[in-house]
Amino acid sequence: MKKKVYLGIDTSNYTTSCAICDENGIILDNYKILLPVKQGENGLRQSDAVFAHVKNFQIIASKIKEKHAEYDYVAVGYSKYPRDVEGSYMPCFLVGRALAEMISALYSIDIFEFSHQKGHVQAAIYSSNTEIDDSFIAFHVSGGTTEILFVEPYLNDYKISQIGGSIDLHAGQAIDRIGVKIGLNFPCGREMESLALENKSKVPSAKINVNGFDCNLSGLENLATKLFEETKNNSLVCSYVFEFISKTLIKLTENLRIKYPECKIVYAGGVMSNKIIQNNLGNKFKNVFFAEPLYSSDNAAGIALLTRKQFLGKEQ
Repeated sequence: MKKKVYLGIDTSNYTTSCAICDENGIILDNYKILLPVKQGENGLRQSDAVFAHVKNFQIIASKIKEKHAEYDYVAVGYSKYPRDVEGSYMPCFLVGRALAEMISALYSIDIFEFSHQKGHVQAAIYSSNTEIDDSFIAFHVSGGTTEILFVEPYLNDYKISQIGGSIDLHAGQAIDRIGVKIGLNFPCGREMESLALENKSKVPSAKINVNGFDCNLSGLENLATKLFEETKNNSLVCSYVFEFISKTLIKLTENLRIKYPECKIVYAGGVMSNKIIQNNLGNKFKNVFFAEPLYSSDNAAGIALLTRKQFLGKEQ
């Protein structure tokens, strides 16, 4: 007998993603292909991202076909836009929408739409080994977003409100811009983490800028660039970058604990796959949770899980 499964699709400006979960909410398959970026560049134009997604889905389709005989698709979900705010839009998400609508029509199955951000939050909860039945705080820290979110369970879904975050540069943007400047390939986070772990030099004190639940990260790029020009020490620069981001997130979390002392805090997004940052926060606070790296970076697992929740809620 075929397994009843739920299909999730996500087409961000970084990764082509497709995931499948079963009736019990277990991720069975999680396919991801990074979009190609030329040496020395800091990302892709939307037109190039759209073209890359179309090519990548040819590869993912061949992988899904291998298990096609095992699965009975019940519903499909996709990321329609980046964030849960009015006017949030990126053309690259149109690729996932078109594919999901075609699958829904071909199989005569239900289709559901979510934000890319909501998928990140759900994926983080899934992989962080925690049960959350009440409102909670979520950090979404990535190349396109550095936000603090107040998340409330709502009708088999979540209601998300932004309560803070960076007012200028995103953490992932800073990481990638600095990484490219010191000669690394975009996206730079993983390679920078490896370099930071090799550092033996003393890391300069990071002078962060945090006000309540808001922060500034644009200064990080300038300070790290200056440090590189003075030392030409890639490992030291990478250590400094993650020290700066860690201290910023720690101060924001301390401020949150004053107003929300009992709230669980979940850290999601590609930047939060960094073990240095995770350890710095985990050693400082209790009742904080992190996604596994596979579910921190862009993925469709959260979308598949949300699709299941919406479908089962509709059936009740």
